Amino acid sequence: MRSLTLGVLPETLAVCRLANGAALPPLPATGFASITRTADERSVVCAEDAAPAGATVNGGWRAIVVRGPLAFELTGILVSVAAPLAEAGISIFAMSTYDTDTVLVKAELLPRALSVLRAAGHIVEEGS
Repeated sequence: MRSLTLGVLPETLAVCRLANGAALPPLPATGFASITRTADERSVVCAEDAAPAGATVNGGWRAIVVRGPLAFELTGILVSVAAPLAEAGISIFAMSTYDTDTVLVKAELLPRALSVLRAAGHIVEEGS
């Protein structure tokens, strides 16, 4: 499996679901945020204190980010993070952007997740 350099974002995040057709909220000016729209729903990932009003909110997530940018031709990036966490029974919420991949884990599982990822050969830079 590929060894990656990973960073941990400082904020606690929320995964939010807005109803189909709901207006998309403005993105916060700073910090991590992601909005995904499908035909059936709107999903927002943002700082817990910025969760949109009226959304179904699942809070208490922390972000582990693969240091990028990553070339589109690379394969196995997400699985090299997801597989050891799955084997350890740690659920993730995965997202990708143009440059990198991010996995969210529940905040209470973050220390264990980082230990698992280090044991899998990844470099973890905390506080970044």
